[in-house]
Amino acid sequence: MKKVTFLLLLIFSSFQSFGQLGFCNGSKGIPIFTEDFGSGTDYGPALPSGVTSYTFIAGTPDDGLYTLFYRTNQYGSWHNSPDHTPDNQPNGTNGKSLIINASFTPSEFYKRVVSGLCVNTTFEFSSWLMNVFNSTSTACSGNSIPINVTFEIWDSTETILLQSGNTGNINPTSSAIWTQYGLVFTTGIGQTSVVLKMRNNGVGGCGNDLAIDDIMFRSCGDFTTIGSTGITGNTYIVCEDVTPININLQVNSSGITPNVFQWQESLDNVIWNDIIGENSNNYDTPNIITSHYYRVKVAQDVANLNNVFCSTISEIFSVIVKPKPLAPLSNGDKSICENDPISALSVTTLGSESVNWYSAATGGSLLQSNSVAFTPTNAGIFYAESYTLNTCVSTNRTAVQLTLNPIPAIIQNETAILCETKSVLLDAGINNVTYNWSTTETSKSISVSNPGTYTVSVTSTNGCTNLKTIVVTENLIPIITDVVINERQVTIITSFSGDFEYSLDGINYQNYNVFENTIGGVKKAYVREKNNCGKAIFNFTLIVFPKFFTPNGDTFNDYFSMEGFQSITNTTISIFDRYGKLITYLNPKNPFWDGTLHGNPIPASDYWYNAILQDGTELKGHFALIR
Repeated sequence: MKKVTFLLLLIFSSFQSFGQLGFCNGSKGIPIFTEDFGSGTDYGPALPSGVTSYTFIAGTPDDGLYTLFYRTNQYGSWHNSPDHTPDNQPNGTNGKSLIINASFTPSEFYKRVVSGLCVNTTFEFSSWLMNVFNSTSTACSGNSIPINVTFEIWDSTETILLQSGNTGNINPTSSAIWTQYGLVFTTGIGQTSVVLKMRNNGVGGCGNDLAIDDIMFRSCGDFTTIGSTGITGNTYIVCEDVTPININLQVNSSGITPNVFQWQESLDNVIWNDIIGENSNNYDTPNIITSHYYRVKVAQDVANLNNVFCSTISEIFSVIVKPKPLAPLSNGDKSICENDPISALSVTTLGSESVNWYSAATGGSLLQSNSVAFTPTNAGIFYAESYTLNTCVSTNRTAVQLTLNPIPAIIQNETAILCETKSVLLDAGINNVTYNWSTTETSKSISVSNPGTYTVSVTSTNGCTNLKTIVVTENLIPIITDVVINERQVTIITSFSGDFEYSLDGINYQNYNVFENTIGGVKKAYVREKNNCGKAIFNFTLIVFPKFFTPNGDTFNDYFSMEGFQSITNTTISIFDRYGKLITYLNPKNPFWDGTLHGNPIPASDYWYNAILQDGTELKGHFALIR
């Protein structure tokens, strides 16, 4: 079975970084030695003589062989992964890694002399490692051999072991995972080189295949920061209007190792210069008027202080001097109609400044904080001020004005009465504006002949608009359908209700349709619409018969007669006794009966009448003769 390779990659499918053997926990220096195995899409080249006991092959490595290539998928059962740092290669992508197919006997597979180290200095060695066998593959029938690597740091004579560590078993995974391992060691007096050895502790066979990349040596010092009493963190930001300032800076170290220092400063956080003579734990800055950056070079030996490979660098302390921001730029005053929604006023800053809004050009009340937009509730001039750090504010404030233009003052909404078959004139009620009716007409007044709701939009010269609504209600001409008579009570009936008034003489009108104590006779009922939309007339006859009469000569109820009888032509009344005997006969020329028969008084009793009107209506009833 072909072996999985041992490869170190810069970028991989799945990434995992943690120290199992031990890493530098303090400040780190510039790498003094790196090995990334080059780049390109071809195999190789072979490592220098003595670096490995394995044999190079410009192709897929078998057991005991190695190659350098930009992908790990030398076999179908291996992960298809790039090296650990493809994007950091000098030639861009396609960085290579060392791929090893382990031999059947545990052995040393990598040996490298690392020189140029500094004496009396702690260093960190690190390397990235991956088991390239894909655990989802069935190539090993579920019994793949894990990789297991020991890292060793020896003195130059290879007689003194300075540090070592073992990865333990690294089992295959379902996706490519790069893991970083490290060792921390310290050189002695006069010691400037060491020997790095890597040993594969697993036997050859299916699955014990490795990839390794990005071997690195760099100095390791105590974690060092810079602080200042009364300042939180390592950045101090001030506004230019409070400069010049000076600050007392102190070095803070996480360890107890004796160190030597060299203070440095920079104006751009890129180019750094030593501050001559400043080698203590404290530094008093001179008067600062522009942004400055400070750091400290740290070494364990004064001989290493000026060697960038043998010293470490503290965290940076930044003094940022913020210029006073320029006043924001107005996005324009706003002029709107007083009945429109008020939209926000706004400004634009020239940088990353924030904006506060005030009621006055200086001083005044804070209206809105931390916003480039402000929505007022009334017309006026409002002032925007740029700021940073809350206290670094623009010299001037920017005025932005909101104007509320008045809308046309229309007369209140109205109602109008439209008479049936007529038209009505609607008027906007305001002059010197433009008009737009819901009928599309554009005159001040319009004539309409249909009921409904009409609107007119009136616009003044400032472009502001108001709306007037006129509700037109149609009033119909009344129609009398009947007159209901109950003795002397007369009720006028119309076919529909309306704003009507009623009369029986056409002169005197009332609001209700019932008339009491009406005198009999030929009558007219009048109904008119109160808005002069028309009237109706209905002819009727009111017949009132007395219930009794007393022919005793006292001039009160001495005669029996139908009230209004004289005015009703072609009407006859027959009077009978209880036995049906005709007593007398009345007509308009002979309208009264005095209670006699042939000139002689007849007895008190009930008598019956039968009246036939000129239209053929027959009325019957009875009355009492009382003596």
